[in-house]
Amino acid sequence: MGRQNIILVEDDRHISKLVKYNFEKAGFNCLITESGESALEALRHKSFDLIILDIMLPGMDGFETCRNIKQDKKISYIPIIIVTAKGEEVDKVVGFELGADDYVVKPFSPRELILRVKAVLKRGKHDEEEGEDILSIDNIVVDIPRHKVTVDKKEITLTNIEFKLLVTLIRRKGLVQSRDILLEDVWDIAADITTRTIDTHIKRLREKLGKRGKCIETVRGIGYRCSEGD
Repeated sequence: MGRQNIILVEDDRHISKLVKYNFEKAGFNCLITESGESALEALRHKSFDLIILDIMLPGMDGFETCRNIKQDKKISYIPIIIVTAKGEEVDKVVGFELGADDYVVKPFSPRELILRVKAVLKRGKHDEEEGEDILSIDNIVVDIPRHKVTVDKKEITLTNIEFKLLVTLIRRKGLVQSRDILLEDVWDIAADITTRTIDTHIKRLREKLGKRGKCIETVRGIGYRCSEGD
């Protein structure tokens, strides 16, 4: 397997030099861009396995850059780790709601960041390898290798997190999944942020699934379950 390509979007050159050095030493290729605009340009012309995205950027900030990435079907599948000096709860929730896969607060050690990157990349590979390639329930069809979801034969666009959430629920259909379990299994984090993150993603996922969204049932006081519709 060749070296995986990481793009680092960071305008602080001291940080970007340190991160690039450590990632290349760890066996990754690492491209640095200093703005959201230049990152989007690079992403459309070269293949990357993961994006490390600072929030405080000149011009287009990290949140807006993340939103643009997730709205572009050609690059929306690429996992994103947000890195920022902001550590407030609301910033974490906004990042996850926009489709980020993980969140690292400055100051951080390069070793910690490398471990988080490896965990996100491993999770994506695990999602592709585990079980069947094609999942279906109630006229919803999920093609995992192609990262494609159709509802009543019409393709819909999901963020990376929404896709993982739907795959997890369908694979465990009929079984109740608590919010804490979903946080750990879908986001790969301990349940140390508000579980409203789960509720927000479920709401958006149901909206995108339209009338088929009713297959995701709320189990009051516990969490959610995916079941065949009527």
